Amino acid sequence: MSSPLIDRLTDELGYPRVTIKTLDAVLHAADNAVLFFTADPANTPEANDVAVVLPELVKHFNGRITPAVVAREDERTLQAMYGFELWPALVFLRKNQYLGTISKIRDWTDYLEQIQGFLDAGPVRPPAPRIPIIPA
Repeated sequence: MSSPLIDRLTDELGYPRVTIKTLDAVLHAADNAVLFFTADPANTPEANDVAVVLPELVKHFNGRITPAVVAREDERTLQAMYGFELWPALVFLRKNQYLGTISKIRDWTDYLEQIQGFLDAGPVRPPAPRIPIIPA
């Protein structure tokens, strides 16, 4: 399930919907990309808040970040590549190199500081996905 706010990103603003098959092409077309992992907005209502903030962040960074929305059917597979645990998430990449992740909704100044930090610092290793502990 999607929402009108998330659909607006792809339908009106023209953000590409990224799949496993299109990921490399999308990442190589941009200097710095931000992938929006929404999860199901019915279960993760903050996704709608991030869908409102994301276009404002793109405007603020004046072409320095290129947005894309991750297709719901490929979110879990791609999430494992980037090691984040909290949804919704914005994953920042330079070409195919990981810069960082911002999960959940944040204050505007937090977004600005973190994104600028990602862009200034350059690529890092993504966090390793946690393996759930299964009780005996």
